[in-house]
Amino acid sequence: MSFQFIQKLPTPDEIREQFPIPAHLASLKEERDRAIRDVITGKDNRFLVIIGPCSADNEDAVCDYVSRLARLKEEVEDKLILIPRIYTNKPRTTGEGYKGIVHQPDPEQKEDFLAGLIAMRKMHIHAIEVSGLTAADEMLYPDNWGYVSDILSYVAIGARSVEDQQHRVVASGFDVPTGMKNPTSGNLTVMLNSVYAAQHPHSFIYRGQQVVTSGNEVAHTVLRGATNKHGGNLPNYHYEDLNLLLNLYHERELKNPAAIIDTNHSNSNKQFEQQIRIVKEVMHSRKLNADIHKLVKGVMIESYIEEGCQKVGGGVYGKSITDPCLGWEASKQLIYDIAEY
Repeated sequence: MSFQFIQKLPTPDEIREQFPIPAHLASLKEERDRAIRDVITGKDNRFLVIIGPCSADNEDAVCDYVSRLARLKEEVEDKLILIPRIYTNKPRTTGEGYKGIVHQPDPEQKEDFLAGLIAMRKMHIHAIEVSGLTAADEMLYPDNWGYVSDILSYVAIGARSVEDQQHRVVASGFDVPTGMKNPTSGNLTVMLNSVYAAQHPHSFIYRGQQVVTSGNEVAHTVLRGATNKHGGNLPNYHYEDLNLLLNLYHERELKNPAAIIDTNHSNSNKQFEQQIRIVKEVMHSRKLNADIHKLVKGVMIESYIEEGCQKVGGGVYGKSITDPCLGWEASKQLIYDIAEY
């Protein structure tokens, strides 16, 4: 047998019982879930700004960052809903490099999943306590959903996961907005098929049990750019791309047509400073076309306290150890600029 079993991990129920979300924060999450859901369904005209570090590697720095977002919230909440990115699992194309706090609660130490699950849970709850903002995270491993289902208000399905049947059917059981990214190939049909699958009920085996889901009507699309066969980047946030997505939505029987624009990754070629220009172009496209205005519900921005990135162990507080991010001052101004549109 090629598997070596290291340790039996606690079930999601056991972890949640050991590290419960306080009742007042659970009520706050319900309010946040409802508001974000209303944006996706068109009941609320505010704009979503999903913003934060590429990977949430340090509880102190992450909670510092979300506290700053909370102070901005008071100034822009009539126009924007701010959703912190607290990504605790980092997909790695080659399997090498830092994989997120669930794998490595200490980025300089080897993997420890039990400590990682506890660190992830404590960080998410602490972030809500200090900011009043519930977060977004990526569902890299569908089996892990139970560990965070009571604390997240938004879930992203990544470009490498969106074609996977298990991700699609598990997302059909979520009760929070779920963004299905276009695959790295850029194939929009694959992305829309994923949305269709997530919006419909399914029966399948999950964590050793037969389960049935009711469908997630607030599953929607996320445009993150693509990579061509030569390894070049193909942005898909331009006016023409948004019109194409709008037309593709109209051809399908999908509920609540909605798109979020990821301003980094292949849309910016990971040139983090370009996120500012991309956001402004997207906002301009919304101004030009009422249908695009209704379709595009928000943006994703990679941002941290210090701009750029560093190697693991670099020692700069609040600086990404994965992809480069906008710094806080530029991010703060960008949020103000978005609110002005």
